[in-house]
Amino acid sequence: MRIAPSEITPESVYLDRRRLLTGGAALLAGGLARADDDKPTSWDVITSYNNFYEYSPDKHAVAELAKNLRPRPWAVTIEGEVARPRTLDVDELAREFGVQQRIYRLRCVEGWSMVIPWDGFPLAELLKQAQPTSRARYVKFVTLHDPARFYGQRRPTLPWPYTEGLTIAEAMHPLTLLATGLYGKALPPQNGAPLRLVVPWKYGYKSIKSIVAIRLQEEQPATTWAQAAPGDYGFWANVNPRVALARGTQSRENRVGELRKRETLLFNGYAEQVAHLYAGMDVDKLR
Repeated sequence: MRIAPSEITPESVYLDRRRLLTGGAALLAGGLARADDDKPTSWDVITSYNNFYEYSPDKHAVAELAKNLRPRPWAVTIEGEVARPRTLDVDELAREFGVQQRIYRLRCVEGWSMVIPWDGFPLAELLKQAQPTSRARYVKFVTLHDPARFYGQRRPTLPWPYTEGLTIAEAMHPLTLLATGLYGKALPPQNGAPLRLVVPWKYGYKSIKSIVAIRLQEEQPATTWAQAAPGDYGFWANVNPRVALARGTQSRENRVGELRKRETLLFNGYAEQVAHLYAGMDVDKLR
């Protein structure tokens, strides 16, 4: 199943379109089942229903609380097992690597989903420029640790700062995106401004927000949710309707804004593009 991305237009026009434009980028971006069935979630919903524990576990409170984020200036460090470590301003990243538009499904382990038009650039472009060494087997991501801004970090709800990780192969996959915006606009604070990871075939908690460090390393990183609740949140986090987690079945999902639940797809519908990453592995045993 492939997404058919279009050039991002104003939201009012975007949502009125009954068929997204096809083209060469569609093969890269993966796919929506059909444009008529998988219409993009509205800006208002995407920006008002947010998991961002650095602020609050209350999804509806995050947008108001996150107004204090101040996402400029913002530096991102590329470090570890690379020949060219760097520290870049987030706007310098955007200028250097450009901006692409990708329409991806987002599936939360809590059972809800959205369809989001992201702006950003492939993580692989940044990593290639950093020149990973032969010992770089994993990529670790770190969120800003600043309890003065992130009210939730004043409580031991999770081990702070928030960290996530991918294998080097997952990180280099062309679907893996560093997002700088959505719907053609700058990424709002509540959605992880100014830079977040988007890995569309994995549960949403892998898409770490407000990144300040990307570290390539030999050992598998200990990620935040895998430490806090390993029964629900493992390192791999591939969307798999066949695997029930501690919270229950993952076979169906509620697309935010819809009344009826829909079937969850293996790898969130991106199996054709990413299944080869797990060749020889039993994907039903990965958590």
